[in-house]
Amino acid sequence: MPTLPHALALIDDDSEFAEFLSQHLREQGLQVDVFPDSEDLLTTNAPYDYDFYVVDLMLPGVDGIQLIRLLRRRTNVGIVVVSGKVTPDVFKSVIDAGADMYLSKPASFEQVLLVIRAIHRRTAATATAQLNAAWVLDRRASLLIAPDMTRIELSDGDMAVMACLFEAHGQPVAREVLVRRLGRNPSDDDDNWLHGTIYRLRRRIERATTLLVPLQSVTKVGYVFRAELRVA
Repeated sequence: MPTLPHALALIDDDSEFAEFLSQHLREQGLQVDVFPDSEDLLTTNAPYDYDFYVVDLMLPGVDGIQLIRLLRRRTNVGIVVVSGKVTPDVFKSVIDAGADMYLSKPASFEQVLLVIRAIHRRTAATATAQLNAAWVLDRRASLLIAPDMTRIELSDGDMAVMACLFEAHGQPVAREVLVRRLGRNPSDDDDNWLHGTIYRLRRRIERATTLLVPLQSVTKVGYVFRAELRVA
């Protein structure tokens, strides 16, 4: 199990701090993408696909606390806040929002790295345990059954998507394949329609269970179900 994440998002509008921290992390072998505000992250193709997030609190647009809440709805990876904001309730607010740790600026880059390493070791172990648990697709009843035994009702379109993902056996499914399975012509389609279809499926699952949803996007390819999926 890797002791450091592979891909990390650093969201901080302090350009000097972000530049030097990202340089330090890259020297340790991390892939780091820097975003000066929350909306720059949230409008990328795959904002929830990073292995770790380092977040400032005082950000333009969506503030750090709200960003953490948004991230926690879609991912269980590590989130560390590094911020100069000092108020009596800041630590409680950060933890309640879903972050794993709060570090006050000026924090040393080595301290940030040690915290990232410790949190990633724990979250990666939890994620591995979740991914080793099987999800079950009940075709007759049009249900997806989560590892915690939550039963999620699926529409005909949801069933078509899940059938494609099952047949791929853990490999990414191209957008064109999903569009055809859903009864549309790929040449007449656009990414927004498929994205909306996948988004509604993910939200249906997220509302039913607190488990991390293994349905993820693969940049420039399509979608993949990163967990064992069985058919009843």
